[in-house]
Amino acid sequence: MTMDKKFRYFEVIMAVFVAVLLISNIASTKITQIGIFTLDGGTLLFPLTYIFGDVLTEVYGFRRARKVIWTGFACALLMSLTLAVVGYLPAASGFENQDAYMKILGQAPRIVLASLIAYFFGEFSNSFILAKLKVKMQGKWLWVRTIGSTLIGELLDSVIFVTIAFYGVLPNELVLSLIVFNYIFKTSIEILFTPATYAIIKFLKRHEKEDYFDENTNFNPFSLKS
Repeated sequence: MTMDKKFRYFEVIMAVFVAVLLISNIASTKITQIGIFTLDGGTLLFPLTYIFGDVLTEVYGFRRARKVIWTGFACALLMSLTLAVVGYLPAASGFENQDAYMKILGQAPRIVLASLIAYFFGEFSNSFILAKLKVKMQGKWLWVRTIGSTLIGELLDSVIFVTIAFYGVLPNELVLSLIVFNYIFKTSIEILFTPATYAIIKFLKRHEKEDYFDENTNFNPFSLKS
């Protein structure tokens, strides 16, 4: 695989991926009720990262998807550290919103930590399964690959994220409800967006002239070698 090959849309997808990840982490500080669903606010946007993961792996291959995931991790970590440092710096005279800042953004470092750990297992398992299935299925049955890999990835992500982010902070029954409803909501979004995923993948394959098969890929998530 030639990692120095230039693509028109790869950097754009990476930028949007990182933006979605960061926004989701901040939005996750609020627990909301939408119909029967009890969700953290980040769940409204976060499923898009799995769609991006599917698109990246399907079109560009696991190795480039791995690069994007680690870029998102680095940016999320920087955001978390910045919010923590700002929160613990002395408030200026006349600034009356320190408590409000800590109540909302003060939770962000724990949520980002939960997101990083959960996404490590969730996204890498999602990409790994999709890449392996693509080779096994010889590029056919895309919907089976995207949905099947998401069912595993989102399960790991939901359990790990909610447990680390909210256990001991929220009542146990609410934590369990968040895991169940987050998982149902996220996987439902993946299924509903399948036609859009198909269209994006088809567009990228045609314009990028790339349809990578991970036949000899090193799937070690810590390897950044090309």
